Amino acid sequence: MRSISFLLSRRWILFLLAVLLVGVGTWWLGEWQFDRLEERKERNEVVRANEALHPTPVDEVLATAGDVDSGDEWRVIGATGVYAPEDTVVVRYATSPNEDGSGVDVIVPLVTADGTALLVNRGWMMREDVGGDIGEIPPPPTGEVTVTGYVRGDGSGSSTRVVDGSTRAVDSSEIGEAIGRDTYGGWVELREENGEPAEGLVAAELPGLDNGPHFFYGLQWWFFGLLALAGFLYLAYDEWRHLPERRQAAKADRPPTKAEIRKARRAAAKRAAGSEKAPRRDDNAGV
Repeated sequence: MRSISFLLSRRWILFLLAVLLVGVGTWWLGEWQFDRLEERKERNEVVRANEALHPTPVDEVLATAGDVDSGDEWRVIGATGVYAPEDTVVVRYATSPNEDGSGVDVIVPLVTADGTALLVNRGWMMREDVGGDIGEIPPPPTGEVTVTGYVRGDGSGSSTRVVDGSTRAVDSSEIGEAIGRDTYGGWVELREENGEPAEGLVAAELPGLDNGPHFFYGLQWWFFGLLALAGFLYLAYDEWRHLPERRQAAKADRPPTKAEIRKARRAAAKRAAGSEKAPRRDDNAGV
């Protein structure tokens, strides 16, 4: 009867531990993708609900301190004020769904009647050349302007630092400190200004409301985990099935031990001694 004791060898134990590690990792990655799917569904519901609302005055949604409530993301708000183009900040390495190439988002403060500035992303523009020159930024309307836009939350981390009028992510407190103005928490993606989109800039779009690839990515990670387990079981079965043949082959291929060499020498010596004792045939007999 074939034994499965080979599974207790160091090689197979390490193999099993590796498979278990892969299984745990792929299970966690699958769960992570399904969590992202649920988060995306929740975000989509928030976007759909907020998109259907009428524009709300900015001071009813945003405060002068603190971040944006997650339930207000992509809510449409309205504000009236005067643009301050001298305090424009650009967001580097921004991308646009409608254009190819590297570009920037143009953030211009809209100073409201009480002096609080609302950071407005007026849109995206392509860089003038590959050397990094931005080119001439289309100016905002002058005088009093009424805007509507989608609420966005602040970024975080070192990418929000403002250096020479540019940043990699929008944070209202960082930009407010850099331009020396009090700002509302969060910022807005411009939808319209004075009833029209911004001229010369690509307007922001609402995020896609599909569920994305997370469901299939989750199944894919779980499939990889099952595949690793199935591979281990198959190799273990193959080892068990061919164990006798492999043992015989290994025994035949291994070099003889010292004991086997001594035994072979003794056997050879006995054969030699026996041949010396055997009577010799007389070739002259019978002549």
